[in-house]
Amino acid sequence: MESTLKIAMAQISPVLLNKIETLKKVEHSIIEAGKNGCELIVFGEALVPGYPFWVALTGGAEWDTKVNKELHAEYVKNSIQIEAGELDAICKLAKAHNIAVYIGIMERAKNRGGHSIYASLVYINALGEIKSVHRKLQPTYDERLTWSPGDGNGLQVHSLKQFTVGGLNCWENWMPLPRTALYGLGENLHIAVWPGSDHNTKDITRFIARESRSFVVSVSSLMTKEMFPEDMVHLDKVLEKCPDILANGGSCIAGPDGEWIVEPVLHKEGLIIQEIDFNRVYEERQNFDPVGHYSRPDITKLTVNRERQSTVEYKD
Repeated sequence: MESTLKIAMAQISPVLLNKIETLKKVEHSIIEAGKNGCELIVFGEALVPGYPFWVALTGGAEWDTKVNKELHAEYVKNSIQIEAGELDAICKLAKAHNIAVYIGIMERAKNRGGHSIYASLVYINALGEIKSVHRKLQPTYDERLTWSPGDGNGLQVHSLKQFTVGGLNCWENWMPLPRTALYGLGENLHIAVWPGSDHNTKDITRFIARESRSFVVSVSSLMTKEMFPEDMVHLDKVLEKCPDILANGGSCIAGPDGEWIVEPVLHKEGLIIQEIDFNRVYEERQNFDPVGHYSRPDITKLTVNRERQSTVEYKD
């Protein structure tokens, strides 16, 4: 069974702007996946403490307003500081259930002063060790009003049974060079995390699979108007222009031939479990391998800077 991998896609909603309660939902999902014999569980982008849907609903580009400032402050306060041990319970559960975890968080990065936040994709192995933290390279459109741009340090891959797994956040999956950086490291199981909705996942999932001849697992969250917590700051302002559905799910899996293994799943909260077989990668690489036999590094080559960026370097 070394060639197979059992994956759980955790298509769940956050308890928006409440990292403690959202982490409880994450922990419950890991326990359930472990009981079902899953070897990898994946959560959506920025799940803890949720995606900033309010930016587009409250005039997020308006300058110096109380609403924008106070919502942003709550977001920062409920973001995760890894160095403070806020993912320790998740790591312990990963080890206890012998399951690897990809989870999307808002990271309050200590090495950048601790006041700015990054959409980070964290990989925790089955021994409960955090092996990479990928800060989203380029926040998308209105995300730039609340998220900071990341760096290349998290462009890493990890061995998981016979697979080599790597991942990207949301629209950076559309960036060909970060994808290539992961292909060059031997990636054959690509994780794409999203805030939600099949309009994001229905095309790119199959495209990356066909381009890379890899398995692609896209995992999204859910969010409806009713899911905003009653105690959320400026809730009345947020709900004024809020649609009934903000994220409908859309988690899915495509095989190395670009065809669906699991089509986008909509409006369903919980675990979506699927087993994949590594041998399919070798079959599809027979006629195309983007960084192997179907590449020309003597003509085109990519250079990647994986230094963790920080504003200040201290020499004591």
